[in-house]
Amino acid sequence: MADTSVLRDGLHFGEGPRRGPDGRLYYSDFYAGEVHALDLATGDDEVVVAFDGQPSGLGWLPDGSLLVVSMLDRTVRRLDGDDLVVHADISDIATFHANDMLVDASGRAYVGNFGFDLHGVMDEIGLEGLLDPGYDPLGAKLALVRPDGTVSVVAEDLKFPNGMALLSGPDGGDVLVVAETLRLGLTAFSVGGDGSLSDRRVWADVKEHGIAPDGIAGDGDGVWVAPALQAAAYRIAEGGAVTRKVETTQPCFAVAVVGDKLVCLTAPDSHPSVVRPARLGRIEVIDLS
Repeated sequence: MADTSVLRDGLHFGEGPRRGPDGRLYYSDFYAGEVHALDLATGDDEVVVAFDGQPSGLGWLPDGSLLVVSMLDRTVRRLDGDDLVVHADISDIATFHANDMLVDASGRAYVGNFGFDLHGVMDEIGLEGLLDPGYDPLGAKLALVRPDGTVSVVAEDLKFPNGMALLSGPDGGDVLVVAETLRLGLTAFSVGGDGSLSDRRVWADVKEHGIAPDGIAGDGDGVWVAPALQAAAYRIAEGGAVTRKVETTQPCFAVAVVGDKLVCLTAPDSHPSVVRPARLGRIEVIDLS
């Protein structure tokens, strides 16, 4: 039996959950082309913006402007009134669909991408082949988008970089933790004052738990991880220890911590052939206090 309660259903595939400046949960629904804001207390849900594209990662500039990853044209859009204008073009960096994003307090955005045609490869060799230790997927670059929209590469050869979280390091500096889905691990970088990344290292290897980390969310000195292949969410400490497990009603692909609640975005599968034509995605919540 699931530990969570279903707060919202009828999604195609939810992604990029983030606590917004107004306290609501913002999230993308891939195949509806919509970004929503959900009041976790009342269940009221609002479509913030819709467009002819596929939204993913979300974040905000210091002035409160919403940023949205547009997956298919590999851009970061900015909500200007009712329109999503191009904030940055990362198509020279992203070698396939743009994906998740983390925006820091200064408005610097870290943006990942698939690196290759994930679902095309899955159709050829299956999930088992994709996760086989002998299979070496093409690596992807991580883009840094500065508040003025300029773009640079801050890390390379990430194996399907996905969710990201900012934690405080022992020296008080910021640490960026990146979920490398196909490496079955979480990778850490020290963050420089200019947003640059250095000292790449393994933060946690989660293969032994059967976790292909998708979305992640920081929680104090730990990270909540959506395992993609399991109907659960895990809290992982540095080094890989599981400190808590929450059962969900179906596989969990993204997570967020909003106040004292863990939010899990779930779906029966991630393959477009399954979730694009149906509305089986859910938003599930549990009180962490």
